[in-house]
Amino acid sequence: MDNSLKKIFSDGLNKLSEVFASDKSKNQSLGIDIGSSAIKVVQLKKKNGKAVLETYGVISLGPYGNMEVGSVTNLSTEVLAQALKDVMKESNVTTKSAVMAIPSLSSLIFNLSLPGNIPESQLPKIIPIEARKYIPVPISEVSLDWLVIPQEESFEGEVKNDTEKKTEVLVVAIHNDTLSKYRDILKKTELQSDSFEMEIFSNIRSSFVHDTLPLLLIDFGASKTKFSIIEEGIVRDSHVVNRGAQDITKNIAQSLGVSFEEAEKLKRLIGIEKSADGKVESIAKLSIDYIFSDVNSIVLAYEKKYNKNIGKVVLVGGGALLKGLLDHAKENFKIEVVFSNPFFKTEAPAFLTPILEVSGPEFSVAVGLALRQLS
Repeated sequence: MDNSLKKIFSDGLNKLSEVFASDKSKNQSLGIDIGSSAIKVVQLKKKNGKAVLETYGVISLGPYGNMEVGSVTNLSTEVLAQALKDVMKESNVTTKSAVMAIPSLSSLIFNLSLPGNIPESQLPKIIPIEARKYIPVPISEVSLDWLVIPQEESFEGEVKNDTEKKTEVLVVAIHNDTLSKYRDILKKTELQSDSFEMEIFSNIRSSFVHDTLPLLLIDFGASKTKFSIIEEGIVRDSHVVNRGAQDITKNIAQSLGVSFEEAEKLKRLIGIEKSADGKVESIAKLSIDYIFSDVNSIVLAYEKKYNKNIGKVVLVGGGALLKGLLDHAKENFKIEVVFSNPFFKTEAPAFLTPILEVSGPEFSVAVGLALRQLS
């Protein structure tokens, strides 16, 4: 059975090779990013060939599960649909044309290195067989898609024989239950969508500029931290660290003997900035240093394998807004580190610029989704 997403999604989900394509017939688009602790939405319209910001909003999911703001949730589709309706209403969303992100935690991304120069026509037979080595569930329970990574040009005069050639393929596997869940949410909210997209590709679209060196994208979520190495717009490596923003809050609450709500306030107020409250700073920094340690190991292995240095680090996700994180990241990586600023690809009133620059990392996925149909 052919499990490529192009075939399974007769409603129009693009293959990865077409992930940057857009439907130019649409003049409005709504990007929907459903995270584990919040839902973010961004509505754009196309005017004179440019993407114009119409509205955006965020709503915490904790209260919908009788939990505190900032808590990681596991809500039913009915509750998620209601939360989505609420944030759309509060944000004055007017369009029904939407694009929804598939979270990285509900999918698997990996690279296959296949010997020889394999014709694309043979990949639908080969990839499901090779993918079984990486996917911990029966292959029939997932939808597969893939992209052949363009080979780098050889140095002048270098000759490679057939035995040295390899076909590098980026493979994505998404559990069918996840796809059904998100279709159900769309149905319950009466939104129209001709596509889904993995959040990593939305992040790339909104954050990526053409750099000559590889880029490290770190997505600080509530439950996990995802990081990917991007080169020429292509995901070269992707990993997940089992630590997120909620872990920092829990550690503060446990160490200081305060409630989750109070710990969340302390985390947001102090973060890892040098301040009068060194206890909160040191507790929060332990989690960040744990994440950076894992990232450093992967980056070092990548640089050694490909003999290339990472040129820049881009921080995305709501957890990236932790006070002091940017300076600490610069100190750790010793290279340029910036926040994602996805709104720079849109037009908005000048008075909103300072607010949008600060909130950019949190809306990186939602903006990238909306840009998909308008760019």
